[in-house]
Amino acid sequence: MNDISQKLAVSLEQLQQLQESGVVAIQSKQLSRLHRERLLKHGFIREVIRGWYIPAMPDEKPGDSTSWYTSFWDFCGAYLSERFDQSWCLSPEQSLSLHTGDRTVPGQLLVRSPKGNNKPTTFLHNTSIFDVRLNLPSAEYIENLAGLNVYSLAAALVYSSANQFKNAPVQMRTALSMVTDSSDVLSVLLAGNHSVIAGRLAGAFRNIGRDLIADNILKGMQAADLKAHEEDPFTEKVQVSFGRRDMSPYVNRMRLMWAQMRENVIAHFPSPSGKGINIETYMAEVEEKYVSDAYHSLSIEGYRVTRELIELVRSGSWRADESDGHKKHLDAMAAKGYWDAFQEVKKAVLAVLEGNNPGDLLEQAHSDWYLALFGPGVAAGIVRQADLAGYRSGPVYIRQSMHIPPGREAVREMMPALFDLLAEEENAAVRVVLGHFIFVYIHPYFDGNGRMGRFIMNLMMASGGYPWTIVPVERRDEYMQALEAASVKQDIVPFTQFLASLL
Repeated sequence: MNDISQKLAVSLEQLQQLQESGVVAIQSKQLSRLHRERLLKHGFIREVIRGWYIPAMPDEKPGDSTSWYTSFWDFCGAYLSERFDQSWCLSPEQSLSLHTGDRTVPGQLLVRSPKGNNKPTTFLHNTSIFDVRLNLPSAEYIENLAGLNVYSLAAALVYSSANQFKNAPVQMRTALSMVTDSSDVLSVLLAGNHSVIAGRLAGAFRNIGRDLIADNILKGMQAADLKAHEEDPFTEKVQVSFGRRDMSPYVNRMRLMWAQMRENVIAHFPSPSGKGINIETYMAEVEEKYVSDAYHSLSIEGYRVTRELIELVRSGSWRADESDGHKKHLDAMAAKGYWDAFQEVKKAVLAVLEGNNPGDLLEQAHSDWYLALFGPGVAAGIVRQADLAGYRSGPVYIRQSMHIPPGREAVREMMPALFDLLAEEENAAVRVVLGHFIFVYIHPYFDGNGRMGRFIMNLMMASGGYPWTIVPVERRDEYMQALEAASVKQDIVPFTQFLASLL
């Protein structure tokens, strides 16, 4: 071990000790200057602002935002607590996002603190915080959510601006759907004599079908001699009915997104031809597209595969050979898994063409596709057997994305609800676009989500008589940006138009 590696190893031990104690936002004072400069030089830490760092990966390319987006929330919690000595909290609107489980990284994080200086602090990758000098709400309205000081759900609903109902209806309805009775909201309203806000919230609860809560807010205000005029702050009614009891906010948000996005999908995606399909011809065309489909789908995920390798795997004459080198071996395993999974997907496509419900079918078949996709990797000892057990058991991050997929418990609530939405959806275009998008939005697996998403898209294509469709690797950036716009800005139009352009 040469001198430089030895010194670096000592510095890395210091970094490891900090990380093991749960530190994500590293202050200069936590590392000696020598260790800090060495770790910075070799790419193991990155400076966010003067005197503050985050752990990074040395193989990150310049401009890669992954390590920053994955550290963002932990960093902000530690930085704000150090700077304002716990005397801070996030805005009511941002608090609601976190209560509903939406951890998308915002372009600018709004913070209130009596010590704020009313100006932005710029962080990496066009993100910033803006600290507004304002007194904090009373202590019982603040809670700590995973290291972040936020308004309680009830207080955040009361103090969110009226515009928020028009600008972020999915977020607001999801938050309202988490309230199971009126008492918490009413106590905040009464404590501040908020009669105008009471009328707005009564209208908002009525909008989502929670009439009892709406009535109780109005009666409670009246009993305190406060006159509340009910008005609906939303611009439209929504076709989603919420159960009386607290449903998962993740599931509610997904159902609201579906209801909001479907109109845009229908407007921007060609209608199915409605002509009868010759099943034999359709299946022959699917078979014909296999090599091209495998090449593009695997290349999008960063595997280096050739059409020759794919043909070898298809003909059954390829044999696993470690002597080719580790990376080539991985690529070949991915190609073999893709071939095996494609056989399973074809069975499902045939069943859909024969008239089976595509949502129900997907629910039954998707785990078989996944097992086929990674079976060869398990056999070769590259993939852990436990990873084939089902949905992921921990957090996952998407490279370069501000969207942070939901936690493991949420995945287990959202997947059955996704199958229900697909099974109940009568418009094939909506099944195609939202089936693919919502699946990768949930990101239920540690690996293979993109390939699975494109398989789902093509199963849904068959359900509307659309042809098997290939996403070309040359348009990967456009594809990823369209998915990002849908995940982060809830704008499904770019993704819809992208898929439509491939038909």
